[in-house]
Order: sequence, then C-alpha cells, then structure tokens
Amino acid sequence: MEFVTYVSDDKDGIGQITALIKRIECDKIVCVCASGFELPFEDSRIAKVEVDLSKPLQGLRDEMKEKMKKILSNDFEVALSLACGKGKEHMALVSALLNIPVGVRLVAFTKSGIEYLS
Repeated sequence: MEFVTYVSDDKDGIGQITALIKRIECDKIVCVCASGFELPFEDSRIAKVEVDLSKPLQGLRDEMKEKMKKILSNDFEVALSLACGKGKEHMALVSALLNIPVGVRLVAFTKSGIEYLS
C-alpha cells in the first residue's frame, strides 16, 4: 500500500505526518504540496507532487490527479492522511484519488500508534 498526504506549514500536522512517515510500512510516500514548498522531512520513499493552489477546486483536483496517476502503482487503495492542509486541498486530494480511481483508507498516528480509520 502507498501512503498519500497533503503537506503544508501547519506545525501540528507536520508532526503527525512525520510520525507516520517514520512508522508506516509502505513502498511509496506521495507528498502533495504547494508549488515551491520545501518538505520538512526526507525519506527515500517520498515522491513530491507540487500543485498550483491558485487554481479553482476542479482545476486543482485535475492537476493532482494527473500528477499522482503517473506516480501511484496499480494498487486498489492508498493510506491517506489529512492532517495538514485546508478544506480546498483536502477535497481536491480525495476527489483526485477517487477519480484515478483508488480506494482510500484514512490513517492517523495516535498514542496507540498507527490507526486506520476506514
């Protein structure tokens, strides 16, 4: 399974994503972020997808979809964290994944460790 997340400058969200990256068992990590954003972590499994946040929602979704389609394998589902970002980014990301199409398993890091919420 691959891990997909949106990354922004939200410090709490970055802490959540960093904890997931360190512990999640996956072959690939897709980090979607704004164009020019520098990821605050490194991992050999990371594929960075930069998008133009000035686009309207449908345009943002389409850009995410086209860029992620080239990176994701043909697995049936991905693990998805929505710890960072705002509603527009979250809606575009979820819609892009469903339109690729892949299933989504929400994932979070809690006191108990990695938990899948769906």
